[in-house]
Amino acid sequence: MGRPRAAPPQGLSGLHHLEAFLEMLAATRGAARNTLDAYRRDLLDLAGFLKKRGRAVQEAQEDDLTAYLARLSDAGMSPATAQRRLSAIKQFCKFLFAEGVRPDDPSSPLDAPRRARPLPRLVGESDVERLLAEAARDTSAKGLRFRTLLELAAGSGLRVTELVGLPLAAAPRTGRMLFIRGKGDKERMAPMSKEARAALDTWLAVRPQLLKRDANDRPIESRFLFPSSAKQGYMTRQQFALELKAAALRCGVDPASLSPHKLRHAFATHLLSRGVDLRSLQTMLGHADIATTQIYTHVVEDRLRQTVEQAHPLARRRE
Repeated sequence: MGRPRAAPPQGLSGLHHLEAFLEMLAATRGAARNTLDAYRRDLLDLAGFLKKRGRAVQEAQEDDLTAYLARLSDAGMSPATAQRRLSAIKQFCKFLFAEGVRPDDPSSPLDAPRRARPLPRLVGESDVERLLAEAARDTSAKGLRFRTLLELAAGSGLRVTELVGLPLAAAPRTGRMLFIRGKGDKERMAPMSKEARAALDTWLAVRPQLLKRDANDRPIESRFLFPSSAKQGYMTRQQFALELKAAALRCGVDPASLSPHKLRHAFATHLLSRGVDLRSLQTMLGHADIATTQIYTHVVEDRLRQTVEQAHPLARRRE
């Protein structure tokens, strides 16, 4: 079970519409629990603002929403967070309109705050090599578990939540493809390197050592590839992040520049720098929209410029 939901402020009306909206997101779009919790917090904050203006959340008008966004800006909220709030509001208003709760969509004229999309901070290939070499030193069951997680994070580009929660059935008996169920409950295949396949086989051999035990000290089988004593039955992403930073300290990599998510960025940028096309990368990363994948194209600008300078006949003629 997840953390208990925070109780909404007293006296807010229309919250049954909010809960119906969240149920729709979960049922039809496969929205993750973290996404639903974030939308609930955002829309409860809007409902509290509207209550002071004498309106229920489903009665918001365009000027109410404009005033709310202005308040967020005055409070110093970052454009990225304000954009997420506006996205939640727009989706909620469209839901109310589609369900016939109200005859219009007051959010349609509103524009998202402009923001420059930040480039991901890169983890160098040499840093990844040092981390992998450090992980190979520990041959205990926990050490082999961490090494396998690291090989898959750096070599398969999985989201950390996908990685730590992999079911045992996702690992094939042979071959080098993992079967992933990602965001929106969509399935895809992710490649494994030879080293990751070898690490996985070694881990599977010792995996029973980390299974929970019954009263007779016999292992209790788990459906997860990386079982642990955590409440959900598998290693938490926070625990993997802590082990990653500890390994970074041991091998001289700056732990502040490292996280499981940055290993996913490293996977993408290292592939692009070697000529992998965006469509293939989009498939491997599980991005629904190629525009999300295009954030990584900055890493190939120098390589493309050098290619033109070396191969284009006009460039060669100038030389």
